[in-house]
Amino acid sequence: MKLRLLPAAMLLLGSHPILAADSPVELEPVIVTATRTAHTADETLAAVTVITRQDIERSQAQSVAEVLSGLPGIAIANNGGLGKATAVLLRGTEAGHVLVLVDGIKVGSATLGSLAFENLPLGQIERIEIVRGPRSSLYGSEAIGGVIQIFTRKGGGALTPSFSLGAGSYGTGQASLGVSGGGADSWFNLSASGIDSAGFNACNGSSSAGCYTNEPDRDGYRNLAGSARAGHRFANGAEIDVNWLRSRNDSKFDGSFVNQALAVQQVVGANLRFSPLSPWRVTLLAGRSQDHNDNFKDGVFMSRFNTQRDTLSLQNDIELGAHRLLTVGFDYQDDSIVSDTAYRVTSRDNKGVFAQYQTDLGAHNLQFSLRSDDNQQFGQRTTGGAAWGYALRDGLRLSAAYGTAFKAPTFNDLYYPGYGNANLKPESSRSAELGLRGVHSSGNWALNAFHTEVDELIAYDAAKFAPGNIASAQIRGLEAVAGARLAEWRANANLTLLDPQNRSAGANHGKLLARRAEQTLRLDLDRDLGRYRVGATLLGVGERFDDLANTRRLGGYATLDLRAEYAFARDWLLQGRAANLFDRSYETAAFYNQAGRNLFVTVRYQPK
Repeated sequence: MKLRLLPAAMLLLGSHPILAADSPVELEPVIVTATRTAHTADETLAAVTVITRQDIERSQAQSVAEVLSGLPGIAIANNGGLGKATAVLLRGTEAGHVLVLVDGIKVGSATLGSLAFENLPLGQIERIEIVRGPRSSLYGSEAIGGVIQIFTRKGGGALTPSFSLGAGSYGTGQASLGVSGGGADSWFNLSASGIDSAGFNACNGSSSAGCYTNEPDRDGYRNLAGSARAGHRFANGAEIDVNWLRSRNDSKFDGSFVNQALAVQQVVGANLRFSPLSPWRVTLLAGRSQDHNDNFKDGVFMSRFNTQRDTLSLQNDIELGAHRLLTVGFDYQDDSIVSDTAYRVTSRDNKGVFAQYQTDLGAHNLQFSLRSDDNQQFGQRTTGGAAWGYALRDGLRLSAAYGTAFKAPTFNDLYYPGYGNANLKPESSRSAELGLRGVHSSGNWALNAFHTEVDELIAYDAAKFAPGNIASAQIRGLEAVAGARLAEWRANANLTLLDPQNRSAGANHGKLLARRAEQTLRLDLDRDLGRYRVGATLLGVGERFDDLANTRRLGGYATLDLRAEYAFARDWLLQGRAANLFDRSYETAAFYNQAGRNLFVTVRYQPK
């Protein structure tokens, strides 16, 4: 690993993913999330997957959940199709144990403690970085399972318009429009997108199970989104970058109390990078994320939950000599709620200081990180991490890591009327990992084994009719990934083996944590045929349980998607996808339906 301060312009460059690249041996992606500093994929000691804009368009996915499904360590639980509540579980941890950033800004609901992935607009995303394993020693609360960072489209270069229009099954239509440019030292991107779907019946529930109602209707979804990003690199190397992302959503679903939600997610941020001295790089970042929800029952307003998160960060990267980098910084975060539901406490802040040291010692690479968070409600929390890498020979590397993390209880856990428990303690975790990866002339591969223990796990206590720190969990897993390119064929495989056990005392001791499959396999195969490209994705997910007692089984399933492209004119592309080709019926959450066989066709204009 070569430690250096890469030019700031590279921090947000689009990049080839580790396992889904056009060629696995071409330019390595630049990754910034794993250490808050820039490293190429072959340098990082973390388990990382990168998804580029090219991957998103080639997959012809309609949602972020479809893009993430089956990737190493990831499980998806969805409540009934496009635009419905979607949980992303990373390495067997809870949905609230995944920290999500948009252009460096922390996002998510302060009441729920997680992000509404279902409302993220694919049309505005340039790249996704997924870092598996604890990162609280760099980012603070929530990063027990890992960090997912989403980068919006950046621009740069010549003035370039883009356009897409698509239609398909379930009365679904999609459109996007954008323009980017800026030249060599500036960049901008303006884009808008929309998707509208009549949907299908989300839930096969009853008055006593599932969604606790029987509403056999079509549950539609509409999303309108826009983004803007602009920046400039000055002659002295300083950079400024501003970004805005807004998504407005109308989702209908089945529910006994509410069955429609109007939601708005918005992120606004700005960052400034400059070097006061040659070896010293300063990054200032400030932003605000908002999650607003109005809920209705048969068109009648029922409730409102608006949350806001303000963040401020100062980071200093200091080169101490050849292959030695010291990072020290300060983070401030303030969460607040405006709701017609009476929360006893409606705001809290968190101040965190962190330090990281990275060095190379011949074939050995070392990283150490330490962070102290001062939470307004829970006081001081200290987390740390250490990682070691060793180059066995060219293209082959052994690594080991250990880290601690924590998660502060959400406002719902603490104060929701008739449910919350104000005496809850933060959850904490310890994780160890061992990895081996290799790169060869036609591809790459990696193996990562991990062991995580979560204490003070927040779970529902039936005896108290409230959440409590009554459980602990032990999660062991193995991730195997491989990618290869042979002639015009490109193949990628991801296998996750998981043993997510409930270790709390009582009847559920030793039972599997809900909605985590013990086996998940994803195979992707693509071939270029001149102006044509064809591809397929096979996803296999093992049996799971929907409850802590392991009495409600979710059957295993396998789906096959086929896709094709035809470049029928210069800069014009016709795409088609047949998803769930064999019309497999399955559930990722009990009683909630998933899409059957469906078709979608897209016309895309994108100048090269």
